[in-house]
Order: sequence, then structure tokens, then C-alpha cells
Amino acid sequence: MLLSISLMFIIGMFLGFICKKIKLPSLIGLLLTGMILGPHILNLIDDSILGISSELRKIALIIILTRAGLGLDLSGLKKIGRPALLMCFVPASCELIGMMILAPRLLGLSLLEAAILGAVLAAVSPAVVVPRMVKLMDEGYGVDKGIPQLILAGASVDDVYVIVLFTTFLGMIQGQGVFVMSFVNIPVSIVLGIAIGLVTGYILSLYFEKIHIRDTTKVLIILCISFILVVTEDSLNTPITFSALIAIMFIGIGLKKKREIVAIRLSKKYEKLWVAAEVLLFVLVGAAINIEYIGKVGPVAVLLIIGALVFRMFGVFICLLGTKMSKKERLFVMLAYTPKATVQAAIGGIPLSAGLACGDTVLTVAVLAIVITAPLGAFAIDRTYKRFLDKK
Repeated sequence: MLLSISLMFIIGMFLGFICKKIKLPSLIGLLLTGMILGPHILNLIDDSILGISSELRKIALIIILTRAGLGLDLSGLKKIGRPALLMCFVPASCELIGMMILAPRLLGLSLLEAAILGAVLAAVSPAVVVPRMVKLMDEGYGVDKGIPQLILAGASVDDVYVIVLFTTFLGMIQGQGVFVMSFVNIPVSIVLGIAIGLVTGYILSLYFEKIHIRDTTKVLIILCISFILVVTEDSLNTPITFSALIAIMFIGIGLKKKREIVAIRLSKKYEKLWVAAEVLLFVLVGAAINIEYIGKVGPVAVLLIIGALVFRMFGVFICLLGTKMSKKERLFVMLAYTPKATVQAAIGGIPLSAGLACGDTVLTVAVLAIVITAPLGAFAIDRTYKRFLDKK
């Protein structure tokens, strides 16, 4: 295990550095590291690490979402209003509709199979998008019009919406029928997540005001609470649940609202944690990619992914109608809302493990979507934000 961890960090940071030198996102080097070291090529990552890969990736997501919450300025988000709400579900819904139109024609899938494939692909990747929006907020790009805040909020809720749809469609194809409560749970879980996060952040702010402890200890306390929230959400079997990831981000927001000085200091601590967490997250995502699957559907799958992304970008365009954003700013939001990685790596293999006829196709297209959109989306954000957005 120790050798595997060493290789993941050394090679990952080296390839990430090389990518930065040639003006590419370091994410590409990290994904390549995972693919090379993973079980499908050199098989140098210990099985014990791969066995807890999903948990390790979740820890990395927790770190960056808390960092985002600690730095998020809600005043910019309030200026946008309606578009912020629409971004949570309209782009994903448009991509899902596009997939249900295109997949039966291009891949010969049934309408329900196409819906499952669309639900797997429709989630934007917080792992790619969130750290970049945090960087934009730190540098002041697009902040006045709330652009990074808009994308941050949308990306966090988008995943909850899509995963509920995926679970519903999977139940339908397995003969379990449609559960109305699944759809009711979407807004309820979001609202509960926000409420739990804000209350927790407020309580922590009072505790940190009364009890003087080191900032490192505060970070550990917040991390432990975040882990408990995730485990609690996973263990709930009730029709109504809450979104732990949204709650985690709003812990940071609640803490900043009450104790901004503490939030700024903790944000710097989380920024240092993210240096290691980023490597771990994307190397493990890369390790989950099986290149062999890609050759099975080839150009048709690429055409399908591009077509679905066009529908998604159209959905973003609809959300931004009536805003004061310029054409360049709207184009930036459309590009920033395309990367896929985390959710696709997490649920792409579920239809195959469930024994569905479309399982192999779903996994193949999910893998291809990660390979295409994660690096290209990251590249598009990194190369355009200084030209398309105004600096505060």
C-alpha cells in the first residue's frame, strides 16, 4: 500500500507539472497517472486502496466543498436569483432529453435504457468544477455578477437531482415501478441539506467563539462532522433524506456568515489539504477508467456525447436568459458546465453489475465521457476565464 501511495503522488504530481508546463490542466496528468498505474494497465495500485477508492474520493470532495463554502459570497448569488435555481436542474434535464432522443437512434437502446444512460451522463463533475470556481472567487473573476457562485451552487445540487433520477429509472427497468416520493425527495433533500449545514455552521461558530483551539483542530472537527453527515445520509432508508454534500458546503457558508475571520483562516488550511486531496481524487478516478471499453462503441459514442452536451449547453443558455451577462460570460458558463468525472466513475458500472442488457454500453459511454469532457472542460475553463470574465 505504501508503495502504491508513493507512486500515485510522485508520478501524479510529476505528470501534473508537465501538463502545466505545456499549458494543459494538471488534471490531465493526474487522470493519466491513474489510468497507467490502475488495474487495466500496470496494476500497481494496491487492491486495498482500490477497495476504498470511492470513500477516498468522497473525502477529497468533502474537502473541496467545505473550502468552497468557506469562500462563497452569497451576495453575488442573490443578485442572480431565478437563474441560480434553474441551473440546478434545467441543464441536466435537457441533456437527459437529448440522450433519450439520440441514444435509441445511434446505439439502438430502448427509451428506458437511454434514460438510464442519460441519468449517468447528466451530472456535472464537482471535482472538476468546484476547485476552479474557488480559484475564480479567490482571483476575483466574475464575482461581481455571481458567475462562480452560480456554477458552484448549480453543480452541487445538479448531482443530487441526477442521482435521484438514476435510482428511479433503475428501479423502473428492474420492475419496481415509479415512486412519487423519489421525486418529492429532490427538493426536500436539498432544503434539508441547506438547513442542516447552516445550523451546524452556526453552532460551530458559537463553539469556536467560546472555546479557543488551534485552527488545525477546528479543521479536524469540521471534517469529522462532515464524515458523520455522509455516513448518516448513506445509512438512511427513509423515503425522505437530506443531501450531505450540500450540507457540508453550507457548513462553511454558515461559519463564514457568523465568524468570517475564522472562515478565512480555515479556508487557507483547507487549501493546503486540497493539494494532496486533488492528487488522490483524480488519480483514483483515472484508475477507474478502462480503456478497453472505449473501442467497443467508438465514434458513435463520441457523437452521442457531443450531441448530449449540445442539449446541455442549450439548457444553460435557457437558464441565463434575462440576466445581465454578456455573450462571453454566458459562453463561459456553458463551457464550465460540461465536465464529467466523479459521478460517472461512481455510478457508471452499476447497470452492468445489476445485470442489465445495456450495462456494458452505459459503462463504455460513461468512461468515454470522462476521458473527453473532464480534460477538455478543465482546459476550457482555465484558458477562457481571464478573457471572458471581468475581474473585480
